Amino acid sequence: MALAIRHHVGVDLQFCPGPEDMVTWIASDPGFMQRASHALVVDGRTWLVDPVDHPDVRTRLDDLPPVAGVVQLLDRHGRDCVSMSASLGVPLIITPYTGIGPASLRVIVVRDGRGWRERALWWPARATLVVAEAVGTAPWFRSSPTEVIGVHPMMRITPPRVLCGFPARHVLMGHGPAVHRDDAGACVDGAVACARRTTPRWLLSCATGSVRRTARRTPMVPRR
Repeated sequence: MALAIRHHVGVDLQFCPGPEDMVTWIASDPGFMQRASHALVVDGRTWLVDPVDHPDVRTRLDDLPPVAGVVQLLDRHGRDCVSMSASLGVPLIITPYTGIGPASLRVIVVRDGRGWRERALWWPARATLVVAEAVGTAPWFRSSPTEVIGVHPMMRITPPRVLCGFPARHVLMGHGPAVHRDDAGACVDGAVACARRTTPRWLLSCATGSVRRTARRTPMVPRR
């Protein structure tokens, strides 16, 4: 019996610019969340991270090496992880503790409490940090338009210092477009270091309407 493939009716997506071995796409709904998913090509295999399924994603995967597995980095980021792993016939790895693949992807325990289990991935060979929720580039993470990366609102009082100190040139997140620049890791460090101090400014930005949670289908990513 053929496995059902779950696609989201009425949901568009946008592929973000980036290296060929790290593909990021953002779903259009809900717009303010800018839900981002990733495909990492590691050691000749493709790993899907917190994926949202879509026909265009399936087409893009046809151009990549075979999918080795689906990784869910956040306990509540179910998205389409289960259905994609089933339809592709590959393992589903949920909030792992050990490395993924042939030790090429290191697992970072970001939070391990009741109601919030989150992992991040560090890919040393490509200087790439993959974070599900603790930091993001969607507007509701950032305290000002000039801030590149912001800390999740619920982590601003206890920011995720475990993500600091990585010499990342690529930071891929679960909300918002990825950051590909030589100082990407420094942007994470800065966001964590300033999270508490910039909280009043973040609250003001919410109050003034820069983050409209009721606007579900807003532009996903500013066109460049």
